[in-house]
Formats: sequence, structure tokens, C-alpha cells
Amino acid sequence: MKVIDFNEEEEQIKRDIERARRNMSNVEDLSDFGNDSKKKDNEEEAEGSLLKEVISVIINVLICFVVVFLITHFVGQRTVVSGSSMEDTLSDGDNLIVDKISYRFHEPERFDVVVFPPYTEEENTYYIKRIIGLPGEVVRIDNDGIIYINGEPLIESYGTETIISPYDAKDDILLGPDEYFVLGDNRNNSTDSRIIGSIKKQDIVGRAWLRMYPFNEFGLVEKID
Repeated sequence: MKVIDFNEEEEQIKRDIERARRNMSNVEDLSDFGNDSKKKDNEEEAEGSLLKEVISVIINVLICFVVVFLITHFVGQRTVVSGSSMEDTLSDGDNLIVDKISYRFHEPERFDVVVFPPYTEEENTYYIKRIIGLPGEVVRIDNDGIIYINGEPLIESYGTETIISPYDAKDDILLGPDEYFVLGDNRNNSTDSRIIGSIKKQDIVGRAWLRMYPFNEFGLVEKID
């Protein structure tokens, strides 16, 4: 007859339970390993996505800089009016867009408002005046302030008042093949061709095209009376 030792059986059961627990723990550890692996993969994927996004933003910014560079150097540029020589057409502080491409296709025209650098050492400064005389024409201003083109009085309405001082234009000025005679609309408060002489086409930066600011005066410069 075999005597059953319940204590021994109990111990065996306890050992079996402990072994099962260890096995379950090992399974959980393997599960965590899988989760950690997936978590790591997700983190790497997120980092890769963030890097792609950063690179995309950098590329877009570079493209914007290139576009702005091309526009400001070959198509147009923003400039701010300083002074009162073009009043009442343009005022101090007006923000303009200068068209730099039109004169690549056609010649400047009478009454265009153009921007050009002064013939001085001033940096980042430009003059803005209105074309009055064209290449090959003879310009003169008499003591009554009347402008003559090739001996004929010029019909125009841009000057705010009668010219008091013709300066060098009191005598005939013959414009060369690429020279233009320019005046400020504020005729008695303007440094223009009466003083600095004619300007050359190669020195014209462009044509004042659009007034952006003040916003309540937004519009094409050529439409300003």
C-alpha cells in the first residue's frame, strides 16, 4: 500500500504554480519586448516624419527667398517716397512697387514717373521724378515757367504751381539719344534736370507702378491725377 504524502503533493503543486508564473512572466517579458520594439519603430518613424517636415519647410523657405530675389532684381522692387518733390501726386512715406521689367520691352514714355539713383555718393537713395523731355528733343523753360518741347509749349497738368526758377533749363537743352529730362511735380521744391541735368536710360531703375500704402490711396501711379 502506498501512503500519499499530502505535504509533498502540496509542495509539488506550489512548484508547478511557481513554474507557471515564471512562464507567464517570460511571456509578458516577450510581449513587452515586442511593444518596446514597436514603440521604438514608432518613435523612429515619428522622427523621420519630423525630419522630412523640417526639410520641406527649409526647401519652401529657400524657394521663397529665390522667388523674392528674382522679383526684386528683375521684375519689381518696393521703395518708399522720401520728401515732397512729387506732391501732390506722391507724398512722403508712400510705399511703391517699381516696375523694373517694362523698359526691357519698350522705351520710357513722356509723363512716366521713374526712379533713378542720384549722381552723388548717397547710398540706398533714389530720385523719383516725372519724364518731361524725350531723347532727341530740345527742352526749355522760360521766365514765366512755361515748358517748351522743340519750341512748342508743353500741355500738361502735373505741376502743382508755376515754375519760378528754370535754372539751367532757361537755355535750350538738347537731349542725347538715350537722355531724358525729368521734373518733380512739386516744381518749386524739387532737385531735378534743371539742376542735375538729364538722366540716361541705363540709369533708370524702373517705372513707379503701384502705390501700396497708404491703403486708402492704393492704386496705379499712372492713374493718380
